[in-house]
Amino acid sequence: MSKKGSLLNDESEMSDINISPMIDMVFILLIFFIVTTVFVQEPGVEVQKELAVTSMDLERNSILFAITPDAQVVYGGEDVGIAGVRGIVRRLTSDNPRMPVILQVDRGSPATTVIRVIDEAKLANPASVVSISTELRR
Repeated sequence: MSKKGSLLNDESEMSDINISPMIDMVFILLIFFIVTTVFVQEPGVEVQKELAVTSMDLERNSILFAITPDAQVVYGGEDVGIAGVRGIVRRLTSDNPRMPVILQVDRGSPATTVIRVIDEAKLANPASVVSISTELRR
């Protein structure tokens, strides 16, 4: 009987796990991650980015739209409007879904027009890449 009683005592001692070092470790890791976190700061001012330091050669096989300061969307010399973007992109990317869409945006163009043109291009073909061209600063 004493042997059985000692086995029960050993099992009860084995089942008690001291978790206080683990709690200390979790708090130390929490403090470490809080201290090393990088906080994103808003610039607080509007920045006009009309010039780029680097540039890439544009593909010859791409869809090119121009957006004027009057919010006109021009393709092939004609004003197609925002509503015409989706049809043009869908038609031209039927053979090549990865064909890039490049926007030439005037410095005074409304941002809402630019965003709506990007949305229309992505709705027409989600696989297409939409880029905004800028002038190269020399």
